[in-house]
Parts: sequence; structure tokens; C-alpha cells
Amino acid sequence: MQHDQLKHELTRIAPALRRFAYSLTGSAADADDLLQNTLERLLTKAIPEDVELVKWAFRVCRNLWIDEYRARKVRQKNVYSLDDTEEPATDGEQAIHDQITLSQVDAAMNQLPDEQRAIMALVAVQGLSYKEVAETLGIPQGTVMSRLARARVALVKFLNPTADPANA
Repeated sequence: MQHDQLKHELTRIAPALRRFAYSLTGSAADADDLLQNTLERLLTKAIPEDVELVKWAFRVCRNLWIDEYRARKVRQKNVYSLDDTEEPATDGEQAIHDQITLSQVDAAMNQLPDEQRAIMALVAVQGLSYKEVAETLGIPQGTVMSRLARARVALVKFLNPTADPANA
């Protein structure tokens, strides 16, 4: 792929990559940093000829996050918070409700193991199929399905502790 064509494709997929980065990091600032690092890596390192760029970009983003997450754990700086730079809502009461709900979902997502959080983000946020997720992450499709099922049960338990996870 030529450099100009690569730039065009990366510009096209950048919003999806940013959403994925946000779902991994839980922070707008960290997501922006992760997106920048991902795009830099994709522009400076050779991309294998036999891979689909979108899947490769998600894989690079995920791997960079894993590296950063591990480094943060070592440095004992594993603290994430929601960024308050989102667009303000016109209805104050609805904005507060939305923020509480978003905070709850964000907190629940952060409780998930990295493997489950990445799969949940790719399926629920990015809308990828199980097969696409399996190809992107380089794992069997059955593993994607089982991790997603466990992630859904964990989210239901976290968001509604009195709910029956069998009905999730």
C-alpha cells in the first residue's frame, strides 16, 4: 500500500480506532494518546502484505495498550477517570443521569479482565462479528464467544447485582 493511500485509509478508520482506544483505556486523554501511538506505529512500521489494514490497526492498538497497561501496573499508576470534556447536554437532569450511567458502565468495563474488555469493545462498540474479532485478535472464534459471554454476565452482575445473570 502506498504511503498516501495508507494515510487516507488511516484517516478513514481513525474514529473507530479512537472509540476502541477509549473502550480500552476508559479515559479520553489516554485514548487520544493510544490512538496517536497506534497511528504512528502504523505509519512508521511495515504492515504485512497479507493482512487487512483495519484488523491490523485494531491489533496494533490492543497490543500497544497491553504494553502501556503493564508499564503502568509496574509504576503503580493504574488510576483512570472519565474525562469531563464531553459535549454538554441541554437537559441538565438527563445529563446527570447519562453521566451516572456512563460512569457505571465505564466502572463495570474497567472491572473486566483485559481480554474480555477488548472483546466486548470490538463486538459491542465497534460492531465487529465474532469471526472478525477472532481474526483481529488472533484467537479462536469459540474463545471470543466464551469471553464475551463471561464479560456480559460480569457486566450484568456489576450493573444490577440483584439481576439473574441467566437472563442476560
